[in-house]
Formats: sequence, C-alpha cells, structure tokens
Amino acid sequence: MNIDDLREALNASPNNLPLRLLLAEALLKAGQQKEAEQEYLKALRQEDNIKSRKALARLWLKAENTSAVIIFLEESIELHPQDTSFQIMLAKAYLQEDNINDARALYEKVLLINPEMRDEELDRQFRLGSSEEQAFIDDQFMERPDTRFEDVGGMQEVKKDISLKIIQAIKHPELYEAYGKKAGGGILMYGPPGCGKTYIARATAGEIDARFINISINDILDMWIGNSEKNLHQFFELARQHKPCVIFIDEVDALGASRSQMSKSNSRTLINQFLAELDGVNSSNEGVLVLGATNMPWNLDPAFRRPGRFDRILFIPPPDEAARLEILKSQLKGKPCESIDYKKVAAKTKEFSGADLKALIDHAIEQKLEKSFSSGKIEPLQTKDLLNSLKGVKPSTKEWFEHAKNFALFSNSAGTYDPILEYIKINHGRK
Repeated sequence: MNIDDLREALNASPNNLPLRLLLAEALLKAGQQKEAEQEYLKALRQEDNIKSRKALARLWLKAENTSAVIIFLEESIELHPQDTSFQIMLAKAYLQEDNINDARALYEKVLLINPEMRDEELDRQFRLGSSEEQAFIDDQFMERPDTRFEDVGGMQEVKKDISLKIIQAIKHPELYEAYGKKAGGGILMYGPPGCGKTYIARATAGEIDARFINISINDILDMWIGNSEKNLHQFFELARQHKPCVIFIDEVDALGASRSQMSKSNSRTLINQFLAELDGVNSSNEGVLVLGATNMPWNLDPAFRRPGRFDRILFIPPPDEAARLEILKSQLKGKPCESIDYKKVAAKTKEFSGADLKALIDHAIEQKLEKSFSSGKIEPLQTKDLLNSLKGVKPSTKEWFEHAKNFALFSNSAGTYDPILEYIKINHGRK
C-alpha cells in the first residue's frame, strides 16, 4: 500500500495502531520526516509502544533536538528499563550537549549489562575496541601481586595507615559498617625518590589479594582534547568493576598540579575530572584504594587533600638500617658473593634509598667484572668491594631533603611536613 492508500484506510479506522505505524514508516522512508514524526506522536498518545518511542528518539537525535530528546529518553528508560537501546541513544544525546563524562559512564554501564550492545559511533568517540581488545587493556594494566607487607622492610606507620583504610575494612566489614566507615579512599605517599613507594603500593594489593592497577602520567595524557579525561575515567571504572582494587598513580603531582599555576583550561579540566573520580560522583569508590606517590607534594593542588580524597598524607623516608640490610640481601640474591657482612654495609649506607643501594651494587659488580675479564674466572663480591664503591656512589636523598627542608620550615602551617623536620632532626617547635 502506498501513502495515500494508508491514509485512506486510517481515516476509516483511526484507532488502528498497526496501520498508523505502517503509515509513519512509509512517510519516513519517503523522506517526509515531519509528517512521520506527527504520526508517531499520535501513535504514542494512542498507546505507549516501544516502536514509536525509538523512532521519535532517533528523529530528534538526528535533528539535534537535544533538550527534548534527553527528557524523552529518560522517561523511556524509566518505562522500559530492560531495553538498553534507549540508554545507548541517551549516551549519544549527552554527547550532543558535550556531557562526555555522563555519556561514557552510561555507555560503559550498558556494556557491562550487555556486551552485545556495542555501538560503532560511541566506540569511535571513546576509542573503545572489541571485548577482546578491552580484555587486552585490562591484562596490560591489571595484575595480582604476590608481595606482602612482610616482604617490605620497615614502614610500620605506613602499613598501619593503609591497613586501617582498606585491609581491616575488608577483613572486618561488620565493624566498619557499624561505625559508618567504608573501605577505600585515598592515601598520598611522599618522600625522596627510590624509597619504596611503588613497592608498598604493590604489597598493599597483595596483602588483600586485590587487583593492582599501576598507571603513570603517560598512560593518561593524550594530545587530543578530552581524551585525557576519558583515559583517567576508564582506569577508575576498571578498578570499580574489579573491587577490591588498588590504583597506584606515580608522580601524581604531574597530574594534580595546583590549578593556580596552570594557564591552559584543558589542564584544569583534567584536574577537575581527577577530583570527580576521587569523590565517586557518578559511581561508588567503596573497595577502591587510590595510592598516589610524589616527590613534590607541595606542587599538588590543595583540593586533593580534602576529606574523602587524599586525606592521609604519609611520609616515606629512606629505608632504616634493618630495611637496608634486607634490601641488600634481596639485591645480591643469586649473584656470586663471598662472606658479605650485610650488617656492616647497611650501617655504612645511612640515607641511601633503595635505588641508591642498587646503584652501589651495580658499581661494585662493574669493578668485579673488570677483574673477571683479567683472571678469566668469576670473581665473587666481597664486603670490601661494596665498601669501596661507597667512594663513587653517594645517597641521592640528600639533595631532596635540602629542597624539602625549605617547604617544611616556611610553608608548613598545617604541619604536613613535620616528619621531614623530624627525620633531619630540626626542632619545628610543635607539640
């Protein structure tokens, strides 16, 4: 039947819903979109039906009638919650009004419910691949460490704070629920480089058999506007989908630098996105522990230190003598050694970071290699070799403490950097 025949039949039977829908489809195929829209509206007023709703939503999306289509789709989702195609269209409507975060969150929610609902247009926008590609991304950034706190020398105060934040909350959920506390949150670790911040973060995940996501600033930043925010959101969503989970962000100051120091609006947008993720604006962060590490905490925007974000700030000092002894043993394990006095070397390497101790061993090995070339046999490392290498390897932490001391003395009204002054034995006058 052509359009005229359908109109004539509908005049004879105005309450015939299938006939009206046939007319609307015929008008749409003929390019008469306004007329088709009117017939779909009449069909919807006559009886709520999914076919009319989907057709109207597509027409209004195409016409970029964004405000109307968002209200209409929200109503449609409430009436037909099982049909995820309405949510896909709502995600596209959010994109039309540049609401990228809500669009992405909604699309990812749909894919969690039904992976078959992938949409090419949204995949291109969010740079999402197939489920196999997504699994590869998950495998690339997610691990299950087998390191435990017992493997980490020293750091007792740090272990205690982390334990209260998430480990005990997972082991004793009923106690935390009674006090209205949730597992998760944010902890900022600061101190000189090479002192084990990454190691303690990995051990935290291992302690509770949680998944561990280790990301750097390079994993997040993207040259295209908006993509850095998407990348950051994707990492947090990945953690939320695999709770309990520990996110470790190294050099977090590069990601959350003070907004007052920034001139580019896109950098401020990324910081605002980071704050929103920490707050769990659109999703719950319960069971997600965010560990940030920085060598320069004074560069971090103060907004990151508010309750619910990085509300615990922990100083990670260079390893003490007992920890240095364990690090030396670990670094020398499997290497040709002879009568190493670990205690003596540990005592002589005060202020050495873990990275400095590795450099010390590497220096001693290089000296031994030269002798091995001459003798034609493997020359084992001895205590004297490590002590001799102290002439060429100095602790890198000293330079950091010289710089940090200025902030601890003159930009420390809240007492955040008191541990630095205590470590270098300067009386800060606080009780």
